[in-house]
Amino acid sequence: MSTGEGETAGGGGDGIEVRFRLFDGSDIGPSRHDPATAVTALKEFILARWPQDKEIIPKTVNEITIINSGRILENNRTLGDSRVPAAEAPGGVITMHVVVRPQRADKSEKRPSKAPSPTGQNSNRCGCTIL
Repeated sequence: MSTGEGETAGGGGDGIEVRFRLFDGSDIGPSRHDPATAVTALKEFILARWPQDKEIIPKTVNEITIINSGRILENNRTLGDSRVPAAEAPGGVITMHVVVRPQRADKSEKRPSKAPSPTGQNSNRCGCTIL
C-alpha cells in the first residue's frame, strides 16, 4: 500500500511508519509521520480519514484516544515522545490502537445511578475490545 497520501510534515525517509487499528479490526494506514508530529495532529489525521461506513464516527479529536503498547498518548506530546522502542521491530510498521469515546452532550445531565440491574450485574459495562 502506498504511503504517499498519508505522509505528513517532514515525511522523509526518517519518519515513523504507523498504522491505526480501529475498534472493528480495520486499519487507517500505514502512513509515515515525522517524529515531531503532535499527538493532536495524529488525531486530526485519523479523523480526516475515518471510514464513513462505520457505526461509530468521532466528531472531534477529543473523542479519539490513541494507545501504543498499552500507553495512552497524551495530546501535548509528540509521536517521538510516545514511542516504545522495545516494542518496535526495526524498520517495521507500528500499530497503534484507536478508541472512540463520544463526549456527553450535556454536562448538567444527571448521571445514571450505579444501582445494579435486576440480574445483579452492572449495566454500565463497556463493550470495547482491544486487540
